[in-house]
Amino acid sequence: MRNLTHHLKHLLLLSCLFLTACSISPPHTLTEVDVKNPHQAQAWELQGKLAFRSDSDKFSTNLFWLHDQIGQHDRNELKLTTMIGTTVLSLKSENGLASIDVQDKTYTDSNPERLIQRVSGMTIPINKLPLWITGQVTEEDQVIEYNEDGSIKYFISAENGENWHVKFASYQTQSGARLPRLLQINRADVQIKIQINQWQALAAQAPETNMALDSEPREVTN
Repeated sequence: MRNLTHHLKHLLLLSCLFLTACSISPPHTLTEVDVKNPHQAQAWELQGKLAFRSDSDKFSTNLFWLHDQIGQHDRNELKLTTMIGTTVLSLKSENGLASIDVQDKTYTDSNPERLIQRVSGMTIPINKLPLWITGQVTEEDQVIEYNEDGSIKYFISAENGENWHVKFASYQTQSGARLPRLLQINRADVQIKIQINQWQALAAQAPETNMALDSEPREVTN
């Protein structure tokens, strides 16, 4: 495990904050839509950048994320890549089981946040990030400061006896909705910056669209 962590950190240190053309393709059951508020999107994908700093590590990567909570789905696909598009870390979680592929090996855990820390040594609040990325907080989070338009600017989120200090440093309009562009997340010796370059709301395709893809008609019986 020590050699694995060392190899992963070495790759991360070689990466930078330039966005590549690589992306995660949404499944055929999802289609792009516009929404008035980001919380209306039960599924979305983003492309951006992630910078991580601690007392022992400092690196930056490209970030690609597909988030899907439509119907019975509870799925996330997240990739960190280098400047040239090399995948540093690939995380998938679905219905309570998370897995990471690195160095041709697969590691699993029921908790994505714990899995990332176990494999890479990084402390990232991956379980709360889908809310924060869309400018939302939980009932337990303490909002400290609002912007003049009523949007959240700064709040504190408690986790395992420690506090994450989160600032939505800037906002933008993507996919018809206003959401954070730059997130600054700090806790103890950990500093994380997430810059969202592209955010796209997704929705399930209409049934008639799926039916049109069938090569043969189906017989309907009562």
